[in-house]
Amino acid sequence: TKFNSLFSDAEQGGGGSSSSPASWYVPYSLGFQVSLTAFLMLELVLGFSSNLTVLVLYCSQSNLVDSVSNMVTVNLHVLDVVVCVLCLPLTLVVVLLPPGPNLALLCCFHEACVTFASIATAINILVISLDRYDISVRPANRLLTTRRAALLLVAVWVTSVAVFFIPFLEDQWSTWRNRTLLCVGGQGYHTRLGMYYHLILQIPIFFTTVAVMLFTYSRILRALNIRIATSPPALSSSAPLVISDMGAATPMPATMGVQASVSAIIALRRAVRRHRDRRERQRRVFRMSLIIITTFLGCWAPLSVTNVLILGIGPSDALISLRLWFLALAYGTTVSHPLLYAFTRQKLRRALRAKVKKRVVSLLQVDPSPGGTVIHNSWVENRKTSRQVRLEASEGTDRCLAEAL
Repeated sequence: TKFNSLFSDAEQGGGGSSSSPASWYVPYSLGFQVSLTAFLMLELVLGFSSNLTVLVLYCSQSNLVDSVSNMVTVNLHVLDVVVCVLCLPLTLVVVLLPPGPNLALLCCFHEACVTFASIATAINILVISLDRYDISVRPANRLLTTRRAALLLVAVWVTSVAVFFIPFLEDQWSTWRNRTLLCVGGQGYHTRLGMYYHLILQIPIFFTTVAVMLFTYSRILRALNIRIATSPPALSSSAPLVISDMGAATPMPATMGVQASVSAIIALRRAVRRHRDRRERQRRVFRMSLIIITTFLGCWAPLSVTNVLILGIGPSDALISLRLWFLALAYGTTVSHPLLYAFTRQKLRRALRAKVKKRVVSLLQVDPSPGGTVIHNSWVENRKTSRQVRLEASEGTDRCLAEAL
């Protein structure tokens, strides 16, 4: 290759230098390293802080983890913290350190972390989609009870930990011990398909998760639309008539007729307002479903396509460098998951506002004595908007669905 010829020319020109080709090989440009490192560091700080904030809020108030939906959401944030602590720093090391024979184990460990992060994230998103399908389509007889959900989450973690060891097993099966495993380097790559079972496993799991998400969220919207369409019809605003035994219609007295007309108008206005709130909830659920599916596709689809290309045409330096960028993009879900699955919940937002309110009031308090002056800020008041009041007054199934989404 051109790298080997370049190294041999350098050795001949240098009078038989003892330096190996690997020591002369620079895998990435400085601009590539600086930009990718800055992007990964930003994801590390934002992802770890946001997910840790969510977990602290859940742990500080036990009433937040009171349903299956909250259990699977907390499990996703625990996974994101693990990804931020374990996978992101290792990718930074791979980007900054030049690969060589001594870093073969590091490359293998990095591939194990990438396999763990991709498969565990896909399975957790799959579980959340199934839970939301269960709570919206069959709310009266849920399939995912608390016990079943706990067993399912245990199975998710067992599977995620098991796939972590697949790259190590591939390295044991291979006879090319001194070749690079999907790390940019001048020593070449494995070409045997048996060294990329972890990639073969990631691709169908990703596409299965996407298919299940499209199915479940479409059924959620369909179920919500059916409930809106089958809502009780509005009452007529005209004054009702009293039907006698002979079948003749006689008008009601004037006073009773006015009262009945006022009651009918009030009932009609309430029905229209309830229907409008449900339509607004349907639009919100549609927007959230679209954002959730688009975010998952935007973060993990480029990495999955790159894995398909590696399996199809074989690894190369340019393809592996592109894979690192797409891997950094996939790590962006650690930042988006708290925004999509945690801070959209009313209970968690109330808990966060309560924490902020206590903190701000304690900082603004001038004199803790009874006669002291306390500065109040209106933005820390825990006031409910009219829309929140209407949502809290909605019926059971729709409220559960709105809370889950």
